[in-house]
This record gives sequence, structure tokens and C-alpha cells, in this order.
Amino acid sequence: MPTQTPACATPDSRTPTVPADVIRTDVLIVGAGPVGLFAAFQAGVLGLKCELIDVLDRAGGQCTELYPEKPIYDIPAVPGCLAQDLVDRLLEQCAPFAFPMHFNERANGLAEVPPEPHGTAGHEHPHRLLVTTDTGKRFDVAAVLICAGAGAFAPQRVALPEAAALEDHHLHYAVRDTARFAGKRVVVAGGGDSALDWALALRKTAARVTLLHRREGFRAADGTVAEMRAAVAAGEMDFVVGMLGALKTEGGSLAGVDIRTREDTISLPADELVALYGLVSEPGPIAQWDLDMRAGRIMVDTTTYETSRRGIFAAGDIAFYPNKQKLILSGFHEAALALRRAYHYAFPEKALVHVHTSNNATLKEKLTHA
Repeated sequence: MPTQTPACATPDSRTPTVPADVIRTDVLIVGAGPVGLFAAFQAGVLGLKCELIDVLDRAGGQCTELYPEKPIYDIPAVPGCLAQDLVDRLLEQCAPFAFPMHFNERANGLAEVPPEPHGTAGHEHPHRLLVTTDTGKRFDVAAVLICAGAGAFAPQRVALPEAAALEDHHLHYAVRDTARFAGKRVVVAGGGDSALDWALALRKTAARVTLLHRREGFRAADGTVAEMRAAVAAGEMDFVVGMLGALKTEGGSLAGVDIRTREDTISLPADELVALYGLVSEPGPIAQWDLDMRAGRIMVDTTTYETSRRGIFAAGDIAFYPNKQKLILSGFHEAALALRRAYHYAFPEKALVHVHTSNNATLKEKLTHA
């Protein structure tokens, strides 16, 4: 994780000049999940330059972090695909525009950039924004599009004193490479789709997999639960009802876990612990941007999906309005309309003329020869 450095002293302080090391672009997209990735593609279609930031270490948002192997059936013209496949297709779709993506970056400060006098630097837009991140990066933009899902996501961590020293070595909050678990004794803790999916997948690689959950019921798809119970009945994996009580270490490595059950505490040998308790979401510093928010979500005008502050838009799960539906396809629609309004902030002197992508020769050349 990059070292965190202070950004703006106050979220709304005015900045008299824009420093030379600032990244200048038309739109900053906050969030590189499915909606953010589609927004990047739409920006390219419209001729807007954009950059993306995300607090996670790669693109995909919830789809990648929580349920990469969960099927999705409500994307238009795609009868069905896995969540990770959808992310991969969106990355491929926006790849021809080569928009920079900045990971491990949380949007922090927000300031308005006063206009430069006409004649000193050409025609400057009278209203631009300066966004800073928690690592010190700065973006001078005409508009900000917040596609941060339900907020900035971070894994819900194991609250045991031994946990911090084991993180990224023997304690994992996501599965990046199944090969590292080969021949290991693995405990997977959690009761959602992600926990069950990975327990089932790792049983084919690990020496032994134990699924740990605090109760018999699960927050997972019925078919996945049935598959897990069948694997336990067949002796392919184990299932224990209980909670983590302590982590045992030897020489800096995980050696086992103590599990508190209703009757007793049991000790289980383990080489790796995968804790999939879900992601904790919060608006983070965006909550200090003086936006109209309701229960952590941002109110928007449904004609443009602009927030209560000029030049700042929201799309996807974080956006809220009457009859809002938390669907990926709704986020796609919201982002498309938001960017059309953002275009006028980036190019106030130009008229945005609608052209179907099939009739845009320049765009077709870029997309078919990338």
C-alpha cells in the first residue's frame, strides 16, 4: 500500500494556482468497478479524456473482491457470465483508449480551481476542480464521476491480536492465486457466496479445507450451499460451526486456529486462513465534500445524474433518487447520461452532436484496430 500523505487541509479550500505536478484531464472517475469501467469507455466514445482511481489494488470492485465466480444474468445481450468475466470484458472494451488507472488511491480532498484570466493561458474553463488522493496525487478536472459502489471498500479484518502480523502471508482477505494453497491445510471463514465458492474451489488444491461459519445458515445461493454440504458428506472438506478464538503461530507462520463452538473450544491445525467476512463500505472523505447525501448515498438529479455540487456526478449503487434500482445496467445508463453533461463542462464552447457508434468512422477505426 502506498504511504499515505496529507492531501488538502480542508475539503473545500480554494486553491489559487494549480501546481505543475497535477494530472490534468477532463473527467476523474472514482471507482473502477463495472460502472466505472463502462464510464471510461463512454468517455472515450464522447472524446473525453479521463483517469480512474480506486481504493482497491485492481479493477473490478465488488465483482472481483466478493464474488468473481458468481453468475450474472441481467446484462443486456449477455445471457449469462461470471462476475470476473464481466469485469474482464469491460476492461477489454475500454482498453483501446488506454486511460490511466490509479489503484490503492482513495479520493480525499476537493477544491475549486479559480479560473485563469483570459489571454494568459488561452481559453480556460471558468470552473474546474482539484481532487487529491490519500497518497498525494492531484487531479485538475472539469468533472468528477463517482462510481464507488456503496462507498470505498475495505475487507472486514480478523479482530485478533495475532492477525496483523500474518496478513498477506498466511492470513488472506481475498484469493489471488489458488496455487499458493496447494498441499496446505486451509481454513476458510465466512458464510457468504465468496466463502463457500472458494472453500469448494480450494478443496481441489489444498491438502484439507475447513469451512468455518458462526451458524448453520448461510448468506449464499441455495445451489452453492447444497454443493458444499454434499462435499462435506462425501468427506471432501470439513465444516465447523463456531468463531475464531485465537491464531497459533510458529516462527512467524500460522500453525493452527482455536475455534470457539457452543460447547467448547477446539484447536485445528492450519497453514493458511482465508477470512471472507465481506467488505466494509463507507463514503470516506467524500462525505465531507458538501454533497446532499442520504444514509451514505449521494442524491442526484435524474436528468444528468449530477449531485448538489456543480461538476460532480454519481452513478451506480452510490447514487440515490426515487425508484433507484441497484442494478449494474442502471449504473451503465446513469454514467452515460452523466458524461454527456460533463462534456459541456470540459468543452463549454463545443456542441455535443450525437453520432451512433456504428456511424463514427474515427471511433470505429480506434476500436477495431486497437
